[in-house]
Amino acid sequence: MDGLRVEYGSFVAVQGLSFSVRAGEVFGLLGTNGAGKTSTMDVLEGYRRPSAGSVRVFGVDPASEREKVAPRVGIMLQEAGFFDDLTVVESIRAWRRFTADAMTVDEAVELVDLGKVAGTRVGKLSGGERRRLDLALAVLGRPELLFLDEPTTGLDPQARRRTWHVLENMVAGGMAILLTTHYMEEAQYLANRVAIMDRGRIMRHGSVDEVIGADHGSTVTFVSEVAVPVELAGVSEDGRHYELTSQDPQADLHRLLDWAYRAGTRLSDLEVRRNSLEDVFLKVADEAALATSAKER
Repeated sequence: MDGLRVEYGSFVAVQGLSFSVRAGEVFGLLGTNGAGKTSTMDVLEGYRRPSAGSVRVFGVDPASEREKVAPRVGIMLQEAGFFDDLTVVESIRAWRRFTADAMTVDEAVELVDLGKVAGTRVGKLSGGERRRLDLALAVLGRPELLFLDEPTTGLDPQARRRTWHVLENMVAGGMAILLTTHYMEEAQYLANRVAIMDRGRIMRHGSVDEVIGADHGSTVTFVSEVAVPVELAGVSEDGRHYELTSQDPQADLHRLLDWAYRAGTRLSDLEVRRNSLEDVFLKVADEAALATSAKER
């Protein structure tokens, strides 16, 4: 994808996006509601033509040459259209009729651990069980590229972890995944690379470690009864509790502890925490809110 632009009348939903997804990797497309993720996915899935820019999936235009793309792609939407009166097994059998090189029913049921409810009507399944059935149908044809839109919504922590392991195994086999999720822990666990969007633009892009590290990889917090020099730890709001972001916590701690020794004071409640993808995501959202507020003044 190069320079993707999506317009709805005068509203620009996506502004010049460029990224690629490689075989055997998970690419996380992240952002708040309204950031442009769904519009981007619609174009890549072939359901919408771009207003500008170049989009290729397996080297072809996914909209005009959908018949070449569809057999190689799996799609898991936020909500699937099931027939509530069909059982799990009947639903998989129905999907297999339209899927080339499909898994057997037993393979699909085992893959997502739905054996205990295989004979249950879909309308009686829990939200998490329906989500697992969604996944089974999305990968039924052993796709080379899988689009996942909030794949673990409604799953309990154990089921979420089990789903992650299923996806990891598929990626190890060469499948590419384009993932959207509001669970930053999920993106940090699964994704090789991520792009964080805001108002149709990519604000951060790279490997998970690169994205976290670019926004200062660690946070150091401590309490000091003596004022710490601003160049070491910034300004404390209450004169005691300090927080500093650091790309090299070992070096920063060395300087901080050396100062404390020379000043004849002790630092208490000293803690070093590696920042997370969620920290970066929230920072991007805060920056966007500040920028919007500044424009409105």
